[in-house]
Formats: sequence, C-alpha cells, structure tokens
Amino acid sequence: MKYVRFIYNGVERYGALAGDRIRVAEGSPFTSYFMLTSEEIPYESAKLLPPAPFSKAVCIGLNYRDHAEEFGLPVPETPVVFLKPSTSATGHDSTIVYPEMCHRLDYEAELAVVIGKEAKNVREEDALSYVLGYTIANDVTARDLQPKNGQWTIAKGFDTFMPLGPYISDEVKADTLMITSRVNGETKQKSNTSNLIFTVPYLISYISHVMTLLPGDIISTGTPGGISGMHKGDIVEIEIEGLGVLRNTIG
Repeated sequence: MKYVRFIYNGVERYGALAGDRIRVAEGSPFTSYFMLTSEEIPYESAKLLPPAPFSKAVCIGLNYRDHAEEFGLPVPETPVVFLKPSTSATGHDSTIVYPEMCHRLDYEAELAVVIGKEAKNVREEDALSYVLGYTIANDVTARDLQPKNGQWTIAKGFDTFMPLGPYISDEVKADTLMITSRVNGETKQKSNTSNLIFTVPYLISYISHVMTLLPGDIISTGTPGGISGMHKGDIVEIEIEGLGVLRNTIG
C-alpha cells in the first residue's frame, strides 16, 4: 500500500494512492484503526502533507562510504546520530525556506524508515516488523553553520528542513534501492541503498536501545556523495526506486 496524508476541502485525512486517485481512509495507519472507504478523490486535487507525523526524526550522518570520503572523514565504527524537530517537517511540492543567517544551503537525498509501532530494545532480527514502510527525505542542511556549532542541531533544525513524501510505501525492500537527487533537472547524486554502511535493521535496533521509537517516527538513513549548494528559486527533486519523486522549491 502507498499511504498518503493530505488535506482536501480543508480536512486532513489519510488514504491510499492508486494511480492518479486517492482512496480515502478512516483513521490513521499509526493507530489501531485504519480502514479504506469507497470514497476517492483526484490525486492532483489534494494538498500532500508530510506522510509521517513524527515526534522526532532520527537522522544518521556519514552512512554512505562515498559521503564520508567526500568530506575526508573516516568511516564511522558506530552510527553518527542526530535529531531533527517535528517543526522541520514539510511535504511534497512545498517550499524550503532559505534562512537569512545561512550562506550555503545543501540538499541531502535520503531513504527514510517510517516506524509503525512502538519500538524499544528491539532485536536486529525482529526490527523490520516495526516498520510501516519507507518514504523519501531531504535532510536539508545550512552547511556553513554546521562546523561553527560543533554539533548539527542548528544547521539541520530550521523549519522546513525535513521535506518528506510524497507517500509511504510498504511495497519495497530497503536494501537495494536506487537513490538520485536532481537540482533544476541536473543529476547531483546517484547511488544505491546497498551502499549503506549500517543497514536498516541494525539502525532500528541500535537506536531503540537508546530511545523509544514511536509510531510515525522516522529514521533518515544518510545521504550518498555528491551534495552541493542550492539557491532561491531552485527546484530540488529526490527520487528513490519504488517511492516516487519528492519535489520542493527553494524560497
């Protein structure tokens, strides 16, 4: 199923994407009640919201070997973990706001794992049973602010700095997905999730031994090499095999 969260006629709903239409649901995929109805609406008529209403976005740095090499950093022995606030979320076809204090704004194409049920002290072999599905994330970063702070909260925590979407799919496996980013149609990143240093099951287990993962939380699994700056008016697209295209404009 391809889960979407959207606003239609002023009402926020969940549904399932089917071609160019959305089949409207009652309830939420993050609760015990979720049921598709017979009501359908045109996909183009809905305003898409971030499909996962996360309490926290747990993000992984330096999880592709080429990205570590790009910055001249050693491959980490344990995951580099940071958080993004819920206020950083924005959806497909929305605007990423370029902050006044930032002088270099970067895209980072990432596969995001969407947690479907509460996860605490999860064994690696059981980890995938806690996953609702996968979506696309753009870990937007104020790159010039990152080294100044010594940690990444400011550089990565601005409002609109976590675009997600366009939908959550439970129809893909995370281990061999092509991942690509484009700015104004020009390909910037191209890799495969098979190049992840730390796998999805490992990350879920590792993180759940530190903090409880709640339904709707996401784990953004890191970005490949090829990041560079964006400017106002640019259109950034991230495409992941089986997950569609996440598109945003810089404003």
